Amino acid sequence: MPELTIVEAVRMALDEEMERNDRVIILGEDVGKDGGVFRATLGLIDKYGPERVLDTPLNESGIIGFAIGLALYGLRPVAEIQFADFIWPAMDQIVSELAKYRYRSGGQFKAPVVVRAPYGGGVRGAHYHSQSPEAYFAHTPGLKIVIPSNPYDTKGLLTAAMRHPDPVLFFEPKRIYRAFREEVPTGDYTVPIGKAAISRNGNDVTLISYGAMLHIALAAAELAEEKHNISCEVIDLRTIYPYDLETIEKSVKKTGRVISVTEAPKTVGFGAELSALAAERWIEYMEGPIIRVAGYDVPFPFVLEKYYMPTEERVLDAILQVYNF
Repeated sequence: MPELTIVEAVRMALDEEMERNDRVIILGEDVGKDGGVFRATLGLIDKYGPERVLDTPLNESGIIGFAIGLALYGLRPVAEIQFADFIWPAMDQIVSELAKYRYRSGGQFKAPVVVRAPYGGGVRGAHYHSQSPEAYFAHTPGLKIVIPSNPYDTKGLLTAAMRHPDPVLFFEPKRIYRAFREEVPTGDYTVPIGKAAISRNGNDVTLISYGAMLHIALAAAELAEEKHNISCEVIDLRTIYPYDLETIEKSVKKTGRVISVTEAPKTVGFGAELSALAAERWIEYMEGPIIRVAGYDVPFPFVLEKYYMPTEERVLDAILQVYNF
């Protein structure tokens, strides 16, 4: 079984599904000859040809509009947005068109498009290459929002996304693209969309996260155990919409304490949805305040990147606050 990075797991998922299903088409800026900025599609044009791996103009709205048309005619397009920060020119196509085709046609048409986009900070990309826009799209009915945290899940979730009947936005945390390796099976498997994973079992505090921040939450949980004998349960959402209500509920009722760990700005970030969920449904179980650890409400800073993004120390402070309340 090969040991892969996240970006290699992306490539394996694309390669195997293109081999399995000749309706799968890849399109985006530099995805062909160059293999994409992060080399996620490297070599695929040589194997499948320029009719299935399409280098597009620098036009995000056009990429998504073209992908919608391909999907309506029965193909399975996987569109890459080079950085999630550049997705805004395609916002109208995604929100007004892609998300709504099944509904506006009364179920006669579907648009099974996967939109891949590297997202998040931690690579010194400054404010035009470091944003985390997932909450904007989680607010849009008709879209599924998937964010993996490890290579195994990356392959399984991306494969599931390419077989899903509706649009999936697949945000890839570039901070951990090549940060570590783990065993990833070759051949066919999927990880279900909409199902979270318990990355660490615990009894005292629930930490909810996804993507690169999942590893910050795990590191903070280790510190809490070692230094303060506090047992933290860590949930990896994997799909932020639709999120796994059952797994969250079981953990929150067990611990009575909830902290979300996300890297986008705090105000109206996805942590706000998780906090509202806990308050609305399980407030009688709460033993302390519901806390969000997130980025600050400023444009993503370049020189102060390490101070902007959540750290295990900031998460540990929140754990101590909620545990000792």
